[in-house]
Amino acid sequence: MKNVEFWDGKINLLYFLEALMAAIFPSEKWLKGLENKLNSDSRYNEIAKNWEGDLLFLIEPDGNLKERLTFYLDLWHGRCRRVDYQPEAAAYPNPTFTLTASYKDITSILTGKLNPMTAMMTSKLKVKGSMGYMMRNVPTVLDFVRVAQEVTTEIL
Repeated sequence: MKNVEFWDGKINLLYFLEALMAAIFPSEKWLKGLENKLNSDSRYNEIAKNWEGDLLFLIEPDGNLKERLTFYLDLWHGRCRRVDYQPEAAAYPNPTFTLTASYKDITSILTGKLNPMTAMMTSKLKVKGSMGYMMRNVPTVLDFVRVAQEVTTEIL
């Protein structure tokens, strides 16, 4: 296999290309890719520098998703401190925000077919938490979605 110079050593080219490619949504690899992108995206880091709050997503079965999907992100001052794929909702009893959507609606947001703010206002994306805080931080919300869209190249 062909090797390429990378930082201070060599890395297998196929491994390098695989690491660059986004994973299929939903998967733990996708969520880890989102965490890495949130932490390395300077635009998001700047826009979200005042954000303080964790998110618990509850995705209801629909279409290709046969069981409820849960994932958790701890977002703090432009960084993602932690992610958790498929936790029990009880593991995070008091997240700042709990977001609930059907699989169809969350994938429509991730593919850009549904505006996240429209989804919230029409209850396609239900938000439990301070809507005032969410509305005061619309640029952060929209840039979070931008990053999530960028890491989503394929949907189950």
